Amino acid sequence: MSDMNRAAIDALRQAVELAPGNVPLAQQLSSLLIQLLKYDDAEQVIRGSLKHTPGSIELQLTLAELYYRRGSDSHALAIAETLTGKSDADPRAMVLHARLKHRGGDVYGAVAMYRDAVDADSEIADPEFESLLGIGDFRDQGLGSEPQPAAWQADADDDDLEIAAERPQAGFESVGGMDGVKEEIRVKIIYPMNHADMYAAYGKKIGGGILLYGPPGCGKTHLARATAGEVQASFMSVGINDVLDMWIGNSEKNLHGLFEQARRTKPCVLFFDEVDALGASRSDMKKSGGRQLINQFLSELDGVESDNEGVLCLAATNTPWHLDSAFRRPGRFDRVIFVPPPDEPARAQILEIQLAGKPTESIDYKKLAAKSRDFSGADLGAVVDRAIEAKLHEAVKTGMPKPITTKDLLAAMKNVRPSTGEWFSTARNHALYANEGGLYDDILDYLKVKR
Repeated sequence: MSDMNRAAIDALRQAVELAPGNVPLAQQLSSLLIQLLKYDDAEQVIRGSLKHTPGSIELQLTLAELYYRRGSDSHALAIAETLTGKSDADPRAMVLHARLKHRGGDVYGAVAMYRDAVDADSEIADPEFESLLGIGDFRDQGLGSEPQPAAWQADADDDDLEIAAERPQAGFESVGGMDGVKEEIRVKIIYPMNHADMYAAYGKKIGGGILLYGPPGCGKTHLARATAGEVQASFMSVGINDVLDMWIGNSEKNLHGLFEQARRTKPCVLFFDEVDALGASRSDMKKSGGRQLINQFLSELDGVESDNEGVLCLAATNTPWHLDSAFRRPGRFDRVIFVPPPDEPARAQILEIQLAGKPTESIDYKKLAAKSRDFSGADLGAVVDRAIEAKLHEAVKTGMPKPITTKDLLAAMKNVRPSTGEWFSTARNHALYANEGGLYDDILDYLKVKR
């Protein structure tokens, strides 16, 4: 580093220390440090200034660009997704988001995002990036026009699509642990169902929605099914294949038909798994027919043309940051619940449930639970399956079936790695850098990260 650069950095650093809330000063210092490849120092400056001006788009964008340069794409993406998720998204953030999409292999998404950025501000055009995307100068090619709107309107013939509805018998007793989550569901869904007259006296409708989010394999789907069993309601599990259709308008028609089926069989728990696939942020699809499907979804949740009384909507996602924010407004999925990996008592209970009815001998559930930290319910299921397979293999060889022991389960546990680590790595970035309104505070609390 030259003496001139060192002097400039020292002078700027002193100025920032005296005025930590001065965004231009912090930006100037961090930009100089980035040019000198001093990324850690630059990050420290930006984050220090963000504590004083947490809403600064300039600082957030600079931090995202720093992460992009350093190759920390998950960190950069967490910030870029937040900045581009707003109705008045900064075009510079959109271009950065496009670059991240491109580097992640989503070329189509990168092209769509880049076009939207240039539509908002033509001066931000980057011919070199356009060449990399393979689109050249698209502004004079008549591209990027709006898609054909959905050629569909609700009518009496739209109720022909049906999926199998079930009547779950098992309630919350079949769900290990999750006491806090169960109580929130009781308050939102079960108490209104069991005390309908009392709620009606206060003018409170029975219905609404809950969004469950957390690492995969932690029991979100099972919890939704148990909720239906708890209130003796029908249960309809909706996957993306039940809704999406290649023909214009058919996806919206399918979604309407499923809601109509739920309304005919109420009380009904209508469960949407991987709901982010149906309700992705509309800022990512400004030129896509997918916006029509989201608008239809929101209309169905609101009960604009139908009565949703007695229709209980639950949804699950591993990536709540990809869900359009409009879904979290009152009357929709307004209760957002974090479903963490099971704690130690819950892990013991889950293992006990999964081993019920199987030949066992002196199982030390407490010891097994202590050895399975960070394991999801699905991971524990894999442990039991491996232990059973090993016992079957042994029985075939000896001709003598033997019960499953603690030792067998501990041996199987060594061959199963917790699947939650990767999810928390990504979630932590969103909770730290894209946590508007404290939506993901539960993640930071679980990870014991100071804010």
